[in-house]
Amino acid sequence: MKYAVGAAVLAAVTTGPAFAGGIERSVPSVGILFEQGTYVELGFSRFNPDVSGSSDVTGLGSGDMLPGFSGYSLAFKQDLGDSMAVALILDEPIGADVSYDSTNTYPVGSPLSTLDGAQADINSTGLTALLRYELPSNVNLIGGVRAIRTSGTVGLPGVGAYSMTSSTETDFGYILGVAWEKPEIAARVALTYSSAIDHAFDTVETAGAFSISNELDVTIPQSLTLEFQSGIAKDTLVFGSIRWVDWTAFDITPDLYTGSVVPGGSLVDYDHDVTTYNLGLGRKFNDNWSGAILFGYEKHEGTYTGNLGPTDGFRSIGLAATYTTGKVKVTGGVRYVDIGNAKTEFGPTTTTFKDNHGIGVGLRVGYYF
Repeated sequence: MKYAVGAAVLAAVTTGPAFAGGIERSVPSVGILFEQGTYVELGFSRFNPDVSGSSDVTGLGSGDMLPGFSGYSLAFKQDLGDSMAVALILDEPIGADVSYDSTNTYPVGSPLSTLDGAQADINSTGLTALLRYELPSNVNLIGGVRAIRTSGTVGLPGVGAYSMTSSTETDFGYILGVAWEKPEIAARVALTYSSAIDHAFDTVETAGAFSISNELDVTIPQSLTLEFQSGIAKDTLVFGSIRWVDWTAFDITPDLYTGSVVPGGSLVDYDHDVTTYNLGLGRKFNDNWSGAILFGYEKHEGTYTGNLGPTDGFRSIGLAATYTTGKVKVTGGVRYVDIGNAKTEFGPTTTTFKDNHGIGVGLRVGYYF
């Protein structure tokens, strides 16, 4: 197959859930548009982080507050003549699962204000439709539509007995891109822009005996992704990606929370946009087996992060292997993530989260018709 090595190592880039800036869980790749013929791929993944911190004032610990999470993806690609191809990708683009141990006495703000038993969840489903049109000189135009369906809940029993639930909203954005390829050396460079997607949630907030219903506007931020690969020797490929996401546009600031529970505060917001780097090396060993090693990096900013997402940058290393037989391609991978130290603040109390890490595993099964 024309991109047998390239397809295997590009799958390694996303084997296992994403662990990147903000709440990103999955990053659709335009690489599927360059698979040969009709192709379908099913992916499963699991990431188990270990994230905990302790108060800089009391020394009391938070316990492990990020449970493991799983993900899935389903993708389909079909040629439309010699110069056009379409693809559909189903995934979970964003997510959060935060759970502080209710048996600890972990203070925030004051001894009477704790994150014990605090929980937060963000759930989403994404559907992306892509179209590729090949121009002369191996230049390709890429366009598409992306729909994201999102909902969320939060409960902070030790912070004013606060809770919030949201409606489930589905909204749309667009994707534009351009790619260049040179099949003789398995070279390809693709640059894609994904627009922001704006949700208007109906929310119910409760603090003690007081409850209000309101509208909450949240923006899933825009992004720019550069994907690249090139053969550097026989059956050997270098590949990677650079992805920028406008996370400063993502802000969850419900009216009751910011007005009464934590005046002037946000449940979730980010001080910096995030750029994530991946670089890898792939090797085809024979007609059946190929493998890859992948390094990932995200800058440690050193500023305060939120208590519902106390991580700051990462470094990672991953290994993947692909077995191809007939029309079937199976890729499995494992990834170790050194999660960056983070500091949080809540009123006068600061907390340091350090020595954290995570392990991700993934499996992708592809079939050519």
